[in-house]
Amino acid sequence: MLGCAGFLLLAGLTLYRHADAQAAATDAESVGKNRILLVLPFDNGTGQPNLDWIREAAPEILDARFASAGFAPMSREDRTYALDHLGLPQQFQPSRASALKLAQTLDADSIIVGSYRMEGTGIVAEARVLDVPRLRMSDPVVAHGEMRDLIAVFDSLAWRLTRIMDPGFSVAQDTFLAAGAGLRLDSFEQYIRGISEPDQQERQRHLKQAVTLSPNFSPAWMALGREDFNGQQYEEAASSFAKVSPNDPDVLEAGFYGGLSLLYSGSYKRAEDAFAGVARELPLGEVLNNEGVAVSRQNHDGTGLFVQAAAADPNNADYHFNLAASLKRHGSEASALNELNQCLKLRPSDTEAQQVLAAWKAPKAADADEAGEPIERIVRTFDAVAFKQAAVVMDQLETTRLAALPPHDRAVKLAARAKDYFNRGLLLEAERLYQTAEADDAQLADAHAGLAAVRERTGDLNAARKEANEALKLSPSLDAYLVLGRLDLAANHMDDASRDIGEALKIDPGSATAKELNREIEARSGKKP
Repeated sequence: MLGCAGFLLLAGLTLYRHADAQAAATDAESVGKNRILLVLPFDNGTGQPNLDWIREAAPEILDARFASAGFAPMSREDRTYALDHLGLPQQFQPSRASALKLAQTLDADSIIVGSYRMEGTGIVAEARVLDVPRLRMSDPVVAHGEMRDLIAVFDSLAWRLTRIMDPGFSVAQDTFLAAGAGLRLDSFEQYIRGISEPDQQERQRHLKQAVTLSPNFSPAWMALGREDFNGQQYEEAASSFAKVSPNDPDVLEAGFYGGLSLLYSGSYKRAEDAFAGVARELPLGEVLNNEGVAVSRQNHDGTGLFVQAAAADPNNADYHFNLAASLKRHGSEASALNELNQCLKLRPSDTEAQQVLAAWKAPKAADADEAGEPIERIVRTFDAVAFKQAAVVMDQLETTRLAALPPHDRAVKLAARAKDYFNRGLLLEAERLYQTAEADDAQLADAHAGLAAVRERTGDLNAARKEANEALKLSPSLDAYLVLGRLDLAANHMDDASRDIGEALKIDPGSATAKELNREIEARSGKKP
């Protein structure tokens, strides 16, 4: 029975695996990490039912860190779908044999199983990695700490597990810990309860508490937006989706459903802007179509967008229907008929299209109005797999361009991308890219300066100073001098700090950061500006 269900499930997940495996395999900074991971809920060994929420918290934290480290973890939705179609309960805790069977059925490379228990006021988390191709279960990996530091405990566990799956992985443990350092545990608990409660009203209640406690907690806003949208509370949904961070992996989905929520609320201009924002990143048919609908609802001409949608997916009958309606409305009757016929060729049973075609072909009185003209159709669902595939294609193009560059040029590009990650607060991704850049060109000062900034942010001050000095051995570096200036200022080494910032201002006299540090140094030194 398991095998039969597995074949059905495998068919459903093949596209998912292809998209994420390609994304990982073709990403220049994650070569060799093209592993599909399945993290199962951890077993509650505390004997305390009120701590059951940690079962789901474990894969949530681990999945986020694994994705940042370059792996391709299956989402909670994929895992829930998998267990459901295998006839297994969500509380399923596999043995070694059943875990292996599950991983093989899902076509996963690794599966992670674990548990947690209390020791006094502390929590102990333990996990193992099942390496499916090698049919081997790892030794237990353990992380522990105070209950109030639960997120850091699982961040530490994620780092240890990553090192097992990729022994060459060199991102520092402090960088993993920094990734979850800004999140309140009480807010995170409410979020986990909000995504795992069976009752819809309870889910909403917990998620609202989560965002109240942590107003910048993007995953909670995304989950709340989904709940509001499914409950047809479209104004509330639009507000929630708008608060999803641009750095969140679900930001494009948030933009799409935010646009839909605004369409349903009658805020057509804002809907147009939301879809346009998604289209700038991934101009897929459903996005362009809905942007065209939003334009048309404002009594403007959306024909160009419907043309793009139909070109993006020529086999979608609705896009041809919408293009026909828009062309007819704006006076291109012959072209409108051609598009309507194309719609019916793709979907002969489309009764609305049949009726519209009959009306258009029927003789019309001279004083007839256009009251019966059709309105364009909205695409109401977000195809996450299609979005992943489109993102994969874009990644492949960028990777191909990078691979063709000489090592030094490639390192410069990677360091620039890493700095963008760093500026967005994505330290783990930034460190990975800086290390890749350094591997391509060890003489690139920007890579060392970038690593210095990451080390400073994660609290490893000695390593930060070492990397900054290494950068300066290679080339004058504004970022390196800024790191040293901050470190010397924090250590109350005013003369050194003043010298560091003086050198920074020589490189860039207009640097706002350097000027602000200089003012702080002068104030603390008792010097007049």
